[in-house]
Formats: sequence, structure tokens, C-alpha cells
Amino acid sequence: MIDLELKPHPATPPCADFAVRVELERKGAWLTLRYAIWGNVDLIGLPFREPVRTDELWKSTCFEAFIAGAMPERYHELNFDLNGAWAAYSFDGYRGAMRDTAVTPVTGYPAGGDGWRCMGALVDYSALEDLARPSPWRLGLTAVIEEADGTKSYWALHHPRDEPDFHHAGGRILELAAAG
Repeated sequence: MIDLELKPHPATPPCADFAVRVELERKGAWLTLRYAIWGNVDLIGLPFREPVRTDELWKSTCFEAFIAGAMPERYHELNFDLNGAWAAYSFDGYRGAMRDTAVTPVTGYPAGGDGWRCMGALVDYSALEDLARPSPWRLGLTAVIEEADGTKSYWALHHPRDEPDFHHAGGRILELAAAG
């Protein structure tokens, strides 16, 4: 299991004191993700959603992964929130030819305690030709945190541009080996 910390984009700092961490593991075409928010979590705005496929999760608090495999011009986006709602998309090039992805992640139920909240997802990408091949994956791990007052901060392992842009290939800096 790899444990990483996301950083807020300098142009969109949070008002409250938060830390966002991600644990992940790849086994073949399977990806396990666990996101956790630490800090003043009572200040996070959490719209209630059913734990089903839901578009536009990025408009409020959600966790995301951007993954490119054997065909680096093609990439996939996974979104899920603290309620278990999720969405998955594929793109041909930068934001190009967006379509629903033929995967259904298993999202874990939210957990939390005093000062922390977490959520996880298990995804089988074997149905996607470019991710099913035994080749390295390049990932960008991100989060959108919306506070109860409407303040949004955009978190990532790496921010390649002056404004938040999770789709930019320069944000996919984590490489996971095929044998993972």
C-alpha cells in the first residue's frame, strides 16, 4: 500500500485547516483507493447522495483519480464522494471524447471519527483494453473539498498549471508498475 499526501492548489487554499491523504494499491487491473480528510471536518459541506452512479460529483466534495495506461493519450477518470456515489469516464486526449466508462467501482461506506472522514473504492479495470494490458499506469490523485460556506479547494499530488486542472497530463506523476 502506498500512502501519499495531497496539496491544495495555491490559487484555491482552504479556509479551514485540512490534510488530505490517499492510500492506494494496484494488483493487475485492480486499483484500491482510500482517501482521508483530517482536520476541521465538521466544516466540510456534504450533500447527501445515494451510493449510485452520479454525474458532476466534482461540483462539491469528492475524490478523484486520473489514470493513463498503455495508450497514454487515452485516460480515465474516477470520482467518488463520502456517501459512496461514484462516476467513471474515459477520454481520448485532453478532455476529448468524454464518455462513461464500463467499470463499476465498489465504494466503501464512509468512516470517520473526531477530526477525520474517509472513503474508499475498489475498481476492476480489466474491461478497459489500455488498463488491462500489463503495462505501467500513470496516475493523478486529486480531491475537491467544499466547505460549508461554499469555499472550494482543489487538492492534488502535483499541480502543473497556474489554475487547477486535474485533466492536465502533467498532473499524472505517480507511476504504478504493472506487476503491482
